[in-house]
Amino acid sequence: MRPIGFARLLVRFRNGEERIYDCKPLFSRPQFRLLADPGLFRAVHVDAGGYGISWNDDLDLSEYELWTNGKRIADNTVPPDADTSAR
Repeated sequence: MRPIGFARLLVRFRNGEERIYDCKPLFSRPQFRLLADPGLFRAVHVDAGGYGISWNDDLDLSEYELWTNGKRIADNTVPPDADTSAR
């Protein structure tokens, strides 16, 4: 899992499938507004055991959320507008 572009995450699941999760819709919820800060957004990490991701003790998402609402990527290709400098 890694941030790509603005407010999006490239997530690879254990089965090898990759999905793009767009965090922008979360910004309308008060607890997620801080993620609009690029520095905080890039601080995301996978939780122990791989059951979700978090930015800090108050900001996290479950693997179910990422899987259900992430957009599947065909043939493991990253969209052309993705920032791949973190690779």
